[in-house]
Amino acid sequence: MKYWQPKFETMEHNELRELQLKRLKKTAAAVYDNVPFYREKFDSLGITPDDIKSVDDIKKLPTTRKTDLRDNYPFGLFAVPKKDIVRIHASSGTSGKPTVVGYTANDINTWADMMARNFTMVGLDANDTFQNAVNYGLFTGGMGFHYGIERLGAMAVPSGTGNTVRQIEMMEDFGVTAIHCTPSYGLYLAETVREMGIVDKLSLRVGCFGAEPWSSSTRKELESAFNIKAYDSYGLSEMMGPGIGFECQEQDGLHIWSDHYIVEILDENGEEVAEGEKGEIVLTSLTKEALPVIRYRTGDIARRLKSECACGRTTDRISRILGRADDMLIVRGINVFPSQIENVIVRIEKITDQFEIYLDRNKKKLDEITVKVELDEDAFTDDIQDLAKVRKVVEGELKSVLNIRANVELVEKGTIPRSTGKAKRVFDRREAI
Repeated sequence: MKYWQPKFETMEHNELRELQLKRLKKTAAAVYDNVPFYREKFDSLGITPDDIKSVDDIKKLPTTRKTDLRDNYPFGLFAVPKKDIVRIHASSGTSGKPTVVGYTANDINTWADMMARNFTMVGLDANDTFQNAVNYGLFTGGMGFHYGIERLGAMAVPSGTGNTVRQIEMMEDFGVTAIHCTPSYGLYLAETVREMGIVDKLSLRVGCFGAEPWSSSTRKELESAFNIKAYDSYGLSEMMGPGIGFECQEQDGLHIWSDHYIVEILDENGEEVAEGEKGEIVLTSLTKEALPVIRYRTGDIARRLKSECACGRTTDRISRILGRADDMLIVRGINVFPSQIENVIVRIEKITDQFEIYLDRNKKKLDEITVKVELDEDAFTDDIQDLAKVRKVVEGELKSVLNIRANVELVEKGTIPRSTGKAKRVFDRREAI
């Protein structure tokens, strides 16, 4: 089977624009009528949903940022009553509060079908066995992929993360043909497979990788190590989760499902870039019921590509993610903001408010984050036990906010350089994967 939902995947452009306009009007009305935040935004601009006469009128609408979700925590941007919410997910927010997203039963069905489209697009079907090696829980990656696997009719192996040798044993024992994980964990799996000498015993043919930027060289390494085709996946919780964009078998850019999202690629002045130029991805959801979002500034940078593709799909296409427009860091697939770390540091006794963040990649090719902090003069001691207690407190507080473990290095007060301008806080020493 080449397409999961051919009617929408190969829709003529004029017909697709008509569908987008119809759904944009409906979404705008939903947020205007049910979300005070958006009603105020619309009113301040002097517009109403009735002013939307074409898809191009989206430029008249207000933008939304991650901080808006944080400021309306937890359910302030939901457009349906709480009783209609069947699930929530959450991602880390810049101040320690998570960004909460909600789903109706229809949203879950829509998401599952989008993921089934993606899997069909890379050549999977009900005969496949799919190992989902990412976190399950509030993180959208686990269940987002899982429901899509089951919608496709394939066998789901919800292996989660960690216990690498056991992961590989499952691949061999269960005849796994497709796997999903971060590219950095994929590289570690590949290295371990080589060490175990069982590459020839695996049945893998497809790998889906996402949640962090990765390069063409990483693709080649993964494909060579596992003898697979490796595909890029793009998504974010605010828009649904994984699967918003996915590569087809041409491996030439990400297809954005244009019947569910309007994608804009904007330059620094907020103007649409030309084909081939890079800019910030701005997304508007068209079919989400629980949390419709208007013109979301993702912070992700990509190029706009021609929509025409040899696979026959007529959706918008973008390049792989080229970088970030803000200071967000991606560590093992988790979003980390320096401001989160600062908010933790300033409230802990016995340390100063000076800190530096170091990002490295260990021998297992996994990201490591180290936070260097200064001890107060009164707190500095030669007693190793005292230092260990302080370090444990800081590490514990950081983990509770970041949802990943951070190493903490304690240094004497005055060790970290002061700056009269913007202090350099982040030192990313990772080689591009």
